This record gives sequence, C-alpha cells and structure tokens, in this order.
Amino acid sequence: MATITLPEAEVKQTKTQDTKKAGTKYVYFFGGGKADGDGKMKDVLGGKGAGLAEMTNAGLPVPPGFTIQTEACREYMRGSLSKEVDAQMDEALARLEALQGQKLGAGDNPLLVSVRSGAKFSMPGMMDTILNLGLNDKSVEALAKRSNNPRFAADSYRRLIQMFGNVVLDIEKAAFDEVFEAKKKQKKAKMDTDLDAKALQEVIAEYKKVVKKHAQRDFPQDPHEQLVMARDAVFRSWQNERAKHYRRINNIDDMLGTAVNVQCMVFGNLGETSGTGVGFTRNPATGVKEFYGEFLMNAQGEDVVAGIRTPVHISELEKIMPEVYNQLHDITTRLEKHYKDMQDFEFTIQDGKLYMLQTRNGKRTGLAAVRVALQMVDEGLITKEEAIFRVDPNQLYDFLVPRLDEKKTKVEVLATGLPASPGAAVGQIVFTADAAVEAVQKDSKAQVILVRAETTPEDIHGMEVAKGILTSRGGMTSHAAVVTRGMGKCCVAGAGDVDVNEKARTMKVKGQTFKEGDWISLDGTTGRVIKGKLDTIPPKADDPELLQFMSWAEPFRKMKVRANADIPRDAVQARAFGTEGIGLCRTEHMFFGEKKIGHMRAMILADNEKDRRAALKKLLPLQRDDFAGVFKAMDGLPVTIRTLDPPLHEFLPRREELMVDIALLSRYSAKQKKELVTKYKDYGVKGVGDLKKALPKLLERVEQLHEFNPMLGHRGCRLGITYPEITEMQARAIFEAAVDMTKKGVKVLPEVMIPLVATLKEMKNQGDIVRRVADEVFKEKGTKIDYMVGTMIELPRAALVADEIAKEAEFFSFGTNDLTQTTFGFSRDDVNKVLPTYLAEGILKQDPFAALDQEGVGELVKMATERGRKTRSNLKVGICGEHGGEPSSVEFCYRTGLNYVSCSPFRVLTARLAAAQAAATETLKVEGGRTK
Repeated sequence: MATITLPEAEVKQTKTQDTKKAGTKYVYFFGGGKADGDGKMKDVLGGKGAGLAEMTNAGLPVPPGFTIQTEACREYMRGSLSKEVDAQMDEALARLEALQGQKLGAGDNPLLVSVRSGAKFSMPGMMDTILNLGLNDKSVEALAKRSNNPRFAADSYRRLIQMFGNVVLDIEKAAFDEVFEAKKKQKKAKMDTDLDAKALQEVIAEYKKVVKKHAQRDFPQDPHEQLVMARDAVFRSWQNERAKHYRRINNIDDMLGTAVNVQCMVFGNLGETSGTGVGFTRNPATGVKEFYGEFLMNAQGEDVVAGIRTPVHISELEKIMPEVYNQLHDITTRLEKHYKDMQDFEFTIQDGKLYMLQTRNGKRTGLAAVRVALQMVDEGLITKEEAIFRVDPNQLYDFLVPRLDEKKTKVEVLATGLPASPGAAVGQIVFTADAAVEAVQKDSKAQVILVRAETTPEDIHGMEVAKGILTSRGGMTSHAAVVTRGMGKCCVAGAGDVDVNEKARTMKVKGQTFKEGDWISLDGTTGRVIKGKLDTIPPKADDPELLQFMSWAEPFRKMKVRANADIPRDAVQARAFGTEGIGLCRTEHMFFGEKKIGHMRAMILADNEKDRRAALKKLLPLQRDDFAGVFKAMDGLPVTIRTLDPPLHEFLPRREELMVDIALLSRYSAKQKKELVTKYKDYGVKGVGDLKKALPKLLERVEQLHEFNPMLGHRGCRLGITYPEITEMQARAIFEAAVDMTKKGVKVLPEVMIPLVATLKEMKNQGDIVRRVADEVFKEKGTKIDYMVGTMIELPRAALVADEIAKEAEFFSFGTNDLTQTTFGFSRDDVNKVLPTYLAEGILKQDPFAALDQEGVGELVKMATERGRKTRSNLKVGICGEHGGEPSSVEFCYRTGLNYVSCSPFRVLTARLAAAQAAATETLKVEGGRTK
C-alpha cells in the first residue's frame, strides 16, 4: 500500500532530524500491573494509549499490550519510518508473548490481539480497528479446540477477514456484507448469532474468495505479516477522508498523528457468559449523575458502537451478572475521581470476568457539559476556575437550540427512538451523506434530515450539513449519537419501528412509506419522529445552570461582546443573550419592509437629485422609527450603525429576469400581465397599459447600475460620495431618533460607521457630512448628545494606511467577511466552487469565512490596530464579521487587543465564554487554553 508522502525538501529535512533522534522510544509496554507510560502522555501515546497505561498502573483489569507512539505515525506519513519501530515492536511482542505464555497466532493456545488507533484528541469512529489478529487457517482450529466452542472460533475468524479486508486491503465492506446476508437468507437466520459453526465456515470460504477477487492476493496466513500490515493501515487511516473531515470540523492539527495500540484480545462473543459494552459515568446527553451505558451479550465491541445490533441499557447487567456490574460501577467511579472528569469507557466480559479496554474524557452535549462542570465543583473534584474550561464555547449553542411548536399543528408521532442529541430538527429526508451534501450545495438554505439504518464514519460529511440525524438501529453510544452530540446536532437513534431501505431510498413506518424529499420533524430531547413539517420555537437563555456557570466565567472576561442586529426585534433578542451593545446595524436591511422598499426603489430609479431627495424624504421617518426602536432596546449601550453599503442594483429586479419579461410581454395572457403589474408596482407600473413603456425604462436603469464585479463596485462610502443626499438622510434619521429617545429618558450612544473606506479623503468626505448633519439636528432640537464617527476596515489598503484614516475615524470595526474576500481574492458568493477541493487537498485547513485566517487576514487586523492607535491612542477597535462568534477568532481578537467582538445574537453566549476563557488562560496560565 502507498504511504502518504511530503514534499522532497521536507522528507530530506525529516531524515536528517531522524538521524539526530537515535534512541527514540517508539513502543511503550503495559501489562503485569505496570506500564512504561502514564495518563499524562497523550501527546505521545494518544488518548487511548495514555488511558490504558494509567489504568494498568492503577492495578485495574486491563488486557496487556503495547502502544506504538504518534511519532511513528508522523514518520510513516513522511515516508521515512525508522527500522527501529519494527525492532521495538518485535521486542514488545516477545515480551507480551512471554507474559501471556502464548505465541502470536501459533500453538495450542494462540495469542490474538486487537490493533486500534488512538489520537491525542478523541475522534470516535474516524480511524480504523482490526480485531482477532493472529487467526489463520491453523490457529482458528486451535482456538476452537481450546475454547471448546467451534462457533466462537469461526465467528472470530470471519470478523478478522472482513475487518482486515476492509481496513487493510481497501475492500468495500458491502462486498462482505453481501456474502453474510446471503448466507443468513439461505439458512433462514434472523440474527447473526443464529448462524452455526458450519455456516460460518462457509462464510469464511466465501470471504477468502472476496479477498482474492478484490485484492488480487490471498488472505495473509503469517500472523506477523498481519500485524505489520494492520499497524500501517491504522497509520494510513489518519489520512482517510472522514478523519481529515472530522479534524477540520473540530480544528485538530493534521500533524499530530495517531498512536497504534496492540492489545491482547478478550472475547465478548464466547457465549452467553461473555459480552461487551460502552458507557459513561454520567449521562452524556443531560449530564445527570447516573451510571449510563449499553451492552450486548455474546458480541464484540464493534457490534455496539457500529449500531449493528441495538444494545441493552447497562442497568440490565446488574440482573444478569450482579458481581460484574458492581465491579464495573466501582472501577468507573474510581476512574472519574482520578481523572476529575466524566469518563467514556469500554469493557468486555469474557467467561464472567471483567476487562477494561478504554477510558477517556467523554464527549457530551453543551447542556451536559455545563451541568457536569457545576456538579464536579459541588463535589469538590474541580475548582470554579477549572470548570470554565470544561465547556467548549460552541457547546453553549445547545442552550439556544429550538423546540418543536406542537400547538399549531396536529402531531402524528411515527416512532420513538433514543434521545441521542437534544434540540429539534425539521427537514426533507435524504438517505445518503452524498445526497445531503448535494442538496445543500444546490441550495444553501436547504433543510435535510439524514435517515440511515445506522451511520458510519464515512457519513461524516453528510452529518455536518444535515439539520438532524435519524437511525433505525444503534443506541446512545452508537456512532450517530456520539458524533452528533459533539456537533451539537439533533439526533434520534435506534428508532426500531422505522424500516430504512437505503437502496430503494424509502422509509417505512406505521404502514406508511416516506420517500426522499418528504418532510419529517425530529425531537432529539424526547426521541420522537414526527410526520410533516412542524414549526420550531426559539429557546431562552435564562437557564439557571447556564446563568450560574456564566457567573463564574464572566469575572475573567475583559473584552466586550456585542451583537449584529438590524431591527428592534433582533436587538431585544440580543440583549436577552447578554450583549453589551450593537456592533453592526445594517441600515440596508431596514429598507426591505413592505412600506419602505417602494420608496427605496423610487430613490434608485430617480435620474436627478430633486427626485432622489423627494424619495429619501419619505424614507426618513421610517428609518428614524427603526433607529428609535433599536436605541430603546439598547438603552445605555452603544449602537454602531453602518451607512448604506450594498450596490443599488440589489434593490432592483434581476437584469436577466426583466429582459425575459420584456421579450415575452406580447405573448403573455391577460392574467400573466396582471401578475406583472403586481410584480413591478414599486417601479412606477400602475396598470397593464404601463408595462410596454415602463419595463424598458426600468431595464435601462438596471443596465446603468449593472456591474461586472459589484462587490468591488459602486457601494459603501462610494455611494455616499456619489449621492451625498443618501448619507445626509441616514445621518438625520440617526440623530433625530437619538435626540427623541434621549428626551424620553433613554440613554443613547450612537456610533456612525462608514463602510468600504480605503483612503483618508473618503473618510473625511463622509465624516464631514455626518458631523454637519448632527450639528444641524442638535441645533433644531435644542439637545446635544455624544456620538462617534468611525469606519469599517474591510479592504487591505485601509489596513495599510490605518494611521492616516485614524486622523478622521474615532473607531475601527473590522468587517472580516469582506476583508477575507478582498485579501484572498475569493468571491464570498462563489467560493464553494473551489473551497471543497481546497479543504480536501489540505491547501486550506479551514473555511476562512468561518474561522479567521490568522496568518494573513489576522496580520492585517494586527497591523491596522497598531497603526491606528499610533495616531489615536484611545482608538476603539472591534470586529463585526461572522468571525466575531467563532471561538478561535475571538481568542485571536483578545490577544490582538481589540475592545470588542460583534456577532449574530445566537453566537453571543459562545463569544462571551470564548472571551472569558482567553482572558482566564492569560490570568491563570492554563496550559493549552480552550479545552478540546
């Protein structure tokens, strides 16, 4: 198999470094009550390996083995794996064989091992695992004789061939599934466990044929060859598409690499006294302190997490094996106290004996993260300062997830599954991850629900864009459940009454058949699947636990958090979420109201200043009322109002659409012509008789305003300079509203922001108009208020000459959406044509419109801030692009010395916590800053 290679220069550099690192310890042993490593070595051993070492040192029942450290993976990716890795692995294997008194895949009692991935940060299901390694045609017979259970031996061997074939030899899983399902059908077996040893031996023979056909080689019979190939396959899985996609979503460094854990097999599929399960020390969905998990008897671990069979709640284990249940409860309670965090654990029971296979800090929803943090402070496990880092800022969005509105519509519950991840999701059914992505690429506003029998790690790209996930199989610890909780998406899992046929693309439930495109609604809090398209109810951010948690974080925060809000309703919502002002009020959004758009269009269509001023005069009171509403909602807090920014053509009909209507006018029916009158009534069309004359005139104006690159065209301050009467009207509306509200006892703090400034003279031109109008209004009203005039830095030139612009601008606000666009040369509206390829090829690690490009755009932000403050030491600086609510961007803004960030109202909580964590990291010197 090919390795992943780096450019030649990097390989040469790496080989030089490898020579210098002679004596590197690549392999760490654990077993016999002692481990070479410990729980603090996640960078080296990965999370799984560090956990196994720590549990071994604590004397817990952990099957022995060894961990090949992450540096070996990095070397493998560079195409220069040291021979020392093989030597140390063979030495560790010999030590394991001596400890166990067994030989790998040989003798009367063959040693069998599992080979698993394990990165520093948990990546559930994203990389690969091989179980039962060491089995071959001879050792399977020895295993059957030793266990006195031929069925168990055959089942273990067929699982190895399937896993090895899929993971190591790149054979599609479906090729094996087809064979297995055909055998079940032939034998009339309902469950996998209904196939006897003879039937499984037939499956094995067929599996070998599949390997020969697809891999052009026989299944390897040499156990050592199996081990080397499996190790390398796990290294390669670090670079598979789902792993790369997951790392991008979760901002995990591509160069960390994964460790490989080789561990003695213990078998949960030996019979009815054996089993396997996964669990949490607290409920990962709600945070309730309860022993929580699932298990299956006579099964291997993959059966539970892959959702192949729907598992049983862990409380049932107490009835079946009370001693094992109590031992497991005791061990996991000790682990939680040791790690001082909620644990996600895996275990296997072999012939009634318990073995621990893994422990790690468990993924949880935002609701659970906050609750667990509060509980652990109350229990004395952690301090309040530590608690604020136990919640990722993005997780606070869970408190803002919507609920289904069940009052307006008759609710028909189709099925009830497990409430795997909270919130509500409404969308159209799709049955594949690719279909979900395709739907959203066609229409960015598309709402889709991904419906699967069970999700697999290959579905990650579809899960990212779907509004919610529904599976018919799997439990609270299945892939779908774990991943959606991490994403903060709604998920209903294990809805057994739902029959999903992915080939036919249908879903049958309650005698009804649903096809792709049909609407369903999910309630991830209760697990209900509901027919049709329900409305959703927005949440409230006054949860007592959330308020208590934020009361611990807020004292650390130094940087202010504002909201982007354009109308009074949004301002009220933002204030409820704890905003400290409006950082961006886009005046153009106010013009789209039914009573306003006509006047706006009349102003645009005017071909002389007199008619333009007449239209603006009608807009003035309407805009003034909107500003008054925003000022009232923000009583005592600053409001930054951006003057008109978009090109004027955005308020007019599309040129191509208008040309079609003109061309077909003579063919239109009377009914169609009446519809055109309604469509164009705001453009001077009063009746059918006006169409012939009015539409060509309208097209002429549209042609005049048409631009090949409107985002760099006649917009922003350029509009105000060309048509100063627009800036005059907006300034008058702002200051008249401010004075009126002040007289009513509202404390008003207006900040007027001029967009798309690139030169000092542009800033001075528009600033002079604003200040002149302000003086006029204050004189007319007999009242004066404090205000500021500043600019939006969204062009690279503005950043370069920020020291000059600061002579006129009293504040800067970085419009990082446009600054990113103009720095990269990407069109924000068209970037999705290239962005998926850039992300897949690793050219960009993240979407630069989602997370601030700190190396490029960030340098411009730093430069402009520093240069602006050299001219004006008290210059207020903020950011008002979507980056203002993205945690890593907020952290950057704090380090750069910005006064505030501004984001959409629903991101305010996230920004507040991110800003608090950034400051607390500095104050408390917390290693690593934000938690993963």
